[in-house]
Amino acid sequence: MDHTQKDTYSREIDTILREQHDRRDHRARRERRMLLWRFTVRFSFALKRLFDIVFSLLALILLFPLFCIVALLIKLTSPGPVFFSQIRVGQYGRHFRFFKFRSMYIDAEERKKELAGQNQSADGVIFKMKNDPRITPIGRFLRKTSIDELPQFFNVLCSDMSLVGPRPPLPSEVRQYTLEDRTRLNVKPGLTCLWQISGRSDVPFKQQVYLDREYIRSWSLWHDLVILLRTIPAILSGKGAY
Repeated sequence: MDHTQKDTYSREIDTILREQHDRRDHRARRERRMLLWRFTVRFSFALKRLFDIVFSLLALILLFPLFCIVALLIKLTSPGPVFFSQIRVGQYGRHFRFFKFRSMYIDAEERKKELAGQNQSADGVIFKMKNDPRITPIGRFLRKTSIDELPQFFNVLCSDMSLVGPRPPLPSEVRQYTLEDRTRLNVKPGLTCLWQISGRSDVPFKQQVYLDREYIRSWSLWHDLVILLRTIPAILSGKGAY
C-alpha cells in the first residue's frame, strides 16, 4: 500500500470514527433531554398533587362551620341524608365514590326515568334540566352557588380527584363515549375545569369534550392556577348553574 492509499484509508477511518462519535453524542444528548423531560413532568405532577393536598385540607378545615350550617339546612328542609354519594369514573376508567351535599329529594334517581323525555342536553349523553322538579328549595341555592360541590375536597384529599381537571362522569355516560371522548379519562377528574368557567351546564357535551381535551393537551401548573382564579367569578355569576 503506497503513501497516498494509506492517507486515504486513514481519512476514511477517521470519518467513520467521527460519525460513530457523533451518533453516540447525539444519542446521549437525546437521552439527557428525555430524562430532563421526564423529571420535569413528574416534578410538575408532584407539585400539582402537593397543591391538591394542602389546598383541600385547608379548605375542609376552614369550611367546616359552613358544612355544619348547610347540613342543618338540608335536614330541616327535606327528609334524607345530608350527603349524596354516587359512583363516578376517574382516571383510566377507575371507579370511585363521589360526594356532594344532597340537593335533590331522596327519590330523585327513580324519578329521573320519568323525566328522561325532558332532557335539555343537546346530545343526550348527559342529563340536564333547568327547572328540575327533583331539586329541593335549598338545593337550588346550593347548586347556584356550587356549595353542593364542596364535599369533593374530600375526594381531592383522597387522590380520587384533583382541584382542576375534567368533571367526573357517570358510568352510564362513559358507556356512550366514543374513543375520542374517552381521552377525558387520561387525567384525574377535577372540581373545576375549562367548560365550568365557560358556561357550566350551558356548554354542550361535545364542546365539553373539546375543552377537556384542550386542557389535557396544554396542561401546566400555571394553567391550573388561571382556571382556579377564573372559577370564582364563574361561581358568582351563577351562569349555567342548574
